[in-house]
Amino acid sequence: MSPVPHVRVEALADDAWLLTLGDAIEPALLARVHARVDDLRATAPPGILDLVPAYASIGVFFDPLRVGAGEVRAWLQARLDSDALQRREGGGACIDVPVAYGGEFGPDLEDAARELGLDAETLALRHAAAEYTVAMIGFAPGFPYLAGLDPALALPRLATPRTRVPAGSVAIGGAQTGIYPRESPGGWRLLGRTPLALFEPGRASPALLQPGDRVRFRPIDADAFARLGEARA
Repeated sequence: MSPVPHVRVEALADDAWLLTLGDAIEPALLARVHARVDDLRATAPPGILDLVPAYASIGVFFDPLRVGAGEVRAWLQARLDSDALQRREGGGACIDVPVAYGGEFGPDLEDAARELGLDAETLALRHAAAEYTVAMIGFAPGFPYLAGLDPALALPRLATPRTRVPAGSVAIGGAQTGIYPRESPGGWRLLGRTPLALFEPGRASPALLQPGDRVRFRPIDADAFARLGEARA
């Protein structure tokens, strides 16, 4: 039996523990994080409110009126001492995300392509060719941080962030791709936009994408964007 990699457990707040599995952004570590979340969710005692994964850590939030911090700590340690991890078969769901690249939808596409030594069409096609994994949700409700970007397409953030980024904007920030769920400020490079609603509070699951889900971008034109937007409305 292979040894279980060390996981550091420390208090995050009076009602939360933080599990730290590593200190890097890499696919193998991210897979371990998601596997741990699945295992903890499947074995959680009453009083566990939420499990929040990041690239190398997991926040474990609990109701201290229902379960004590020590009891939660003991449960976590028991699970960490076991190597019998529960994992969704085939990983998370695979979500098709239509994207209109360039022009009014992706005002940074041309400049980003020149910076990378590519033409705009090639950058869009290479960006859409990868399969991404939702590493975590953060920054804003429903904002997915997507791992899996071709390292050759990594781009620095804008020197001066925009005060207004349209909802649905698909962007590159450093070595990551993300999708802005709502209109907001932002400094990532905008390559395109999707007509899908990434976050709707009235849905049973407000966030369209969940940690561990896989994402494929599908290039569409302006007419298809308009049709899909009308259908959603």
